[in-house]
Amino acid sequence: MTALVGCTRANLAPQTSLSDALAQDLRGYLADRGTAEHISAVSLSLSLHGQPSTIDVAAGTTTFGGSTPVTPANLFEIGSNTKAFTAVILLQLEAENKLNVNQTVGQWLPQYPSWKDVTIKQLLSMTSGIATYDATPAWEHDYSSAPTAFYSAPQLIAYVSQSTPLQPGWLYSNTGYELAQLIIEKITGNSYATELQNRLIGPLGLHSTYYDAHIYPASVQDQMVSGYFFNSDPDSAGLAPLLGRDQKPLSASWAQAAGGIVCSPSDLTRWVRALYLGPVLASAQRSELTSLVSQSTGAPIAQVSASNPRGFGLGVAQVFQPAVGGAVWFYEGETLGYRMVHLYFPAQDAVLVIGLNSQPTDDQIGQLLTTVYQTLVAYRQL
Repeated sequence: MTALVGCTRANLAPQTSLSDALAQDLRGYLADRGTAEHISAVSLSLSLHGQPSTIDVAAGTTTFGGSTPVTPANLFEIGSNTKAFTAVILLQLEAENKLNVNQTVGQWLPQYPSWKDVTIKQLLSMTSGIATYDATPAWEHDYSSAPTAFYSAPQLIAYVSQSTPLQPGWLYSNTGYELAQLIIEKITGNSYATELQNRLIGPLGLHSTYYDAHIYPASVQDQMVSGYFFNSDPDSAGLAPLLGRDQKPLSASWAQAAGGIVCSPSDLTRWVRALYLGPVLASAQRSELTSLVSQSTGAPIAQVSASNPRGFGLGVAQVFQPAVGGAVWFYEGETLGYRMVHLYFPAQDAVLVIGLNSQPTDDQIGQLLTTVYQTLVAYRQL
């Protein structure tokens, strides 16, 4: 994430409303970065302290080169922002005395003996040492060859050999969240989708939030912007057949509990408030959610700092940003065709969400976040 820089925006006309100024920021980014990042849509939702409604603005079109304007109601894949939903379900089960996050994979999933001593908490905090399946050449080949096929959680997990030594420290792993999904399903006897709907989406009134373990139905796709894979990095060479292709109609089964949710920016803003402040978690479980490990070492840390600027909790992340007074909760969720960022500023009690419709080689979303932050400072909202 590009560092946020606090400064004034003296060029803003006094009569320009905050929503108009934010829309200008989105249009500016689209003009500067639209071709390089192969994006056609930028959407933003802002929730400010004490305000009952969000400020929602969007710019661009629903397809690259298209003419249908994007609106704040359009949907994006939220990628790894899904992980916090998964973590909250497990923490709710803990509060119901149905599990403990310090219990092991061996207790709940004995079919994975090589990982028997890995705890649920380690799965969620990325300290399990288990490699991520979506970085394997085999998965890249299979998915790019058949992107509408269904992949079950056990199939995804199987891409990572149990004979591979666990890696010490902090290691980003979607495999851990597929294992977490299997634990949820084993304990509850329900599908992950059912638990997600009954525990979180329904009770929170997230009416523009959807989860499908395979291909989203037309009723959902019709609300989504198209999303484009535009990443030519050598590390993604196995996915080259997908370059430039709209990902919206393809299978989301490769992500599931690690990144499969689709929603509007305003719904994600509502979720972020519930996540950090709302009744979805008891105080003990929220403390577990926000307990941090260093993303450099994997060791527990009390808080992020200038010397240890990135921390990871249970499906959530925190960065140290001096320009905003210190710690900010931040997560950039990314799928093959979408990016969705949330920031929660605890000191100002503000939530910011931004969605873009591509995965590019050169992601400069930090530039947009800095510009939007500067606008909010200029309007004395941060």
